[in-house]
Amino acid sequence: MRKVSWLEALPELMESLGQTAWMVGWSFLIVVVLGLTVGVILRLASPDGLRPNPLVYQSVGIVVNLARSLPFLILMIALISFTRWLVGTAYGATAAIVPLAVGAIPFYARVVESALREVSPGKIEAAQVMGANTWQVVRKVLLPESLPGLISGATLTLVTLIGYSTMAGAIGGGGVGDFAIRYGYQRFNGEVLLMAVVVLIIIVQLVQSIGDAIVNRMAYRRG
Repeated sequence: MRKVSWLEALPELMESLGQTAWMVGWSFLIVVVLGLTVGVILRLASPDGLRPNPLVYQSVGIVVNLARSLPFLILMIALISFTRWLVGTAYGATAAIVPLAVGAIPFYARVVESALREVSPGKIEAAQVMGANTWQVVRKVLLPESLPGLISGATLTLVTLIGYSTMAGAIGGGGVGDFAIRYGYQRFNGEVLLMAVVVLIIIVQLVQSIGDAIVNRMAYRRG
């Protein structure tokens, strides 16, 4: 294969960035919605939660822990049949959304559970004294009070998804990881490989900086 310069590879890099944005964006949206739901369930069903339920807590906790224990590449391979059934193909950026979401939902669920635990019991009790039901406590107390932690966790999850997406490229998921392998590693082109790494570092730094800025702004307003 012909070795290309970074300038010649730039159009392919831009296309791969679009693929990465597609798979990471959709998987992040799914992770936030489902991970938030699972995290709330874990917190409510925990021994000191609003609706203690040992069976639900232990059952959901086991599933979450099992999913978190699997390395992402193994998870992708294990989900090939399910991914093909769900989206019609096991390859490409759209197919990568499935393992990306499945891999990150348990991670964010635990982050949500931890953030909700930080809410002062006094505020929860005050809401209950005023007649708030479980859903109202969740919506008006738990989620608003834990919002900085939720946003910080979501930022961390998004950065993790970006890292996962590069691994997805190793087995046909497309994106920057696939670009780095095809135009950098397989062609022994260190210049292009370095360009891909630098682009990923810049993206991660931007995401983390924006997330930190939002959390700091919220803390300043509350302070």
